[in-house]
Amino acid sequence: MSQLEPIIAGPTPAPDTGELPDYVRQLAAAADYLPAEQLETLLRAWRAGAAAHAGQTRKSGEPYITHPVAAATVLAEQGVDIETLVAAILHDTIEDTPLTRDTIAAEFGQTVAELVEGVTKLDKLQFQDRQEAAAESFRKMMLAMARDLRVILIKLADRLHNMRTLGAQSAEARTRIARETLEIYAPIAQRLGMNLIKAELQDLGFRAMHPWRHAVLAKRIRSQPMLRREALAKIEAKLAQRLSKEGFQFRLISRVKSPWSIYTKLRAEGKTFAQVMDVFGFRLVVRSVPECYHALGVVHSVFKPVEGRFRDFVAIPKANGYQSLHTVLFGPYGSPIEVQIRTEEMDLIAERGIAAHWSYKHGGEASGAQNRAQSWVANLIESQRATGSSLEFLENVKIDLFPDEVYLFTPKGDIMALPRNATTLDFAYGVHTDVGNHAVAARVDKKLVPLRTKLGSGQSVEIITAKSAAPKPQWLEFVVTGKARTAIRHQLKQLEHEDAVQLGHRMLDRALENLDTSLDRLPQARLEAYLADHRYPRLEALLADIALGNRMPTQVAQVLAHRVPDKRDILDIALGGAHQGEKILITGAERGVVTFANCCMPIPGDDIMGYHTAGRGIVVHRVDCANVAEYRKSPERWVSIGWDRQVSGDYHVSLRVEVENRPGVLAQVAAAIAQADSNIDSVEYLDRDNNVAVIRFGIEVSDRVHLADVIRRVRRLGVVHVVQRI
Repeated sequence: MSQLEPIIAGPTPAPDTGELPDYVRQLAAAADYLPAEQLETLLRAWRAGAAAHAGQTRKSGEPYITHPVAAATVLAEQGVDIETLVAAILHDTIEDTPLTRDTIAAEFGQTVAELVEGVTKLDKLQFQDRQEAAAESFRKMMLAMARDLRVILIKLADRLHNMRTLGAQSAEARTRIARETLEIYAPIAQRLGMNLIKAELQDLGFRAMHPWRHAVLAKRIRSQPMLRREALAKIEAKLAQRLSKEGFQFRLISRVKSPWSIYTKLRAEGKTFAQVMDVFGFRLVVRSVPECYHALGVVHSVFKPVEGRFRDFVAIPKANGYQSLHTVLFGPYGSPIEVQIRTEEMDLIAERGIAAHWSYKHGGEASGAQNRAQSWVANLIESQRATGSSLEFLENVKIDLFPDEVYLFTPKGDIMALPRNATTLDFAYGVHTDVGNHAVAARVDKKLVPLRTKLGSGQSVEIITAKSAAPKPQWLEFVVTGKARTAIRHQLKQLEHEDAVQLGHRMLDRALENLDTSLDRLPQARLEAYLADHRYPRLEALLADIALGNRMPTQVAQVLAHRVPDKRDILDIALGGAHQGEKILITGAERGVVTFANCCMPIPGDDIMGYHTAGRGIVVHRVDCANVAEYRKSPERWVSIGWDRQVSGDYHVSLRVEVENRPGVLAQVAAAIAQADSNIDSVEYLDRDNNVAVIRFGIEVSDRVHLADVIRRVRRLGVVHVVQRI
């Protein structure tokens, strides 16, 4: 039994509020929606937490228990249930006190214990640095979120109170915590629709990161010209008058943009403060959805709308459940005024997000916003399984936390929300990972488009797939969602591993053939002993290492054939390479393990040789490459290779073209190259005078025959003097 158990054992009568510290009275006042017996439980949780944290203080000198109680107060202001409030009070106990999970579970129930455990950080001693520990703790929290979304509610409340009391921290800690808040926690709050908490986190984070910039902007907002303030009052009066005349019951609230939102707008659009006209706006709250659209018509009849600035988030809600009509009006003096129109329920969800769905009630079912949030978290968890590290997972989450979204339609009419600048390939991975992996093109509004095409709201997207298609490294250059990025990297690693295993098998076989043996003829015990000695879990891992240049096939073959003793520290033994035997044939499709040297740009049909490079695998050079002479100094790294009959793909090559220097010549040469079915990668002028220009074209060809066709077509042009391969 824990020494703390007697403190919390048995029912504790609710004390007179006059006996409670101020911070607890604030909590009790915020949680006055709870029935009496639950309020008693809340106070019992406080006593347990106070006993557990006894003697601990914050950097400000206050008793530590004031912090978790303040976090619980933030949540009570959102009207959440008793379990969430109790877990918030106890959220640091497992991490920092002798109080155990089992004790919490016995006293307050399994749900509370799981919530507390979900928020608890991991032991920093397990990790190399603070960054890795923070990333892994974040991943643990997201996994806990997948089981119960209330984990993130507690974490956000915890972070909000920490930001409110950031002054006691060092300058370095303030900057680090503020950056993490702006990059991760504020976007998560926005993603979950919790706009009140999001806005405060952003403002506090901005003030901590850039105190001077925050102060200047806040002062400018406060000191707006009277002319603009008079215009606002005039607009408000006109709108209220017309709405009352139409018989509306409404709330009209004027709002001012925060320093953070103005700052981000100034940076994004390169404007000055004077150029940002929509600092002020209005929120109009009415009784029903039909009244939203009726009120929109009234508003547009009073002031003219700005074309292209109307957005209907009522018919198509945001992914976080946010609903509202947005319109921008031409106000007096030419100032645009944004008006948001929504119902009371929409307003509650806009401010509290998913927290609104844990308001105290009996037997409530999960809402649409909750389901959407759960789906988002589930997608994150799916992607983290394919992620190599916690740091990579954290970066992918950051990518997914875009504030702006586009709304797209599947061929069946379902709506999919994606970040701004998302491509058709992001859409494909959004449908399913397998659809993305086998995507070849797309139809957007029934028009055929490439996979890198950026999408806009309202478009209908259909993905075209092929069984033979596979992800390409270039895809990583234009996808924007974390799910797509993670899936592509995972698949590429898998394909590279498979290719590496196959190539490594061929290389080791050739090396063993030179010693009159083979893998099949080797004693199994000898092979297993070698794998165990070098800590390879299976043969495939050794073969992949050989292909990637981390272990020489000749050395491995000698040891396996018992021609030399195994010396693990000596990797490069000059024993003669695979070049002495039969050539290893390559198709050009060996992803990640065969690369083509930029110095000589070999293409199918060229006489080639391979150089075994650690971490890169085989680098292919033309035999007549100028660098080959240097590589001859390391014969053990040579690999005798040739082109397979099944060679495929496009290969880069450079042409030096000497032409007459006159208008239109470049276009003529480019057209001739295109007629030969070759793509141009780059064009560069090497030399130029009044009469002659020397141009380097970087092009793609399939083989030497294709290259000869390109050269022949270019030579036929009357303006071309010389064409040669570089």
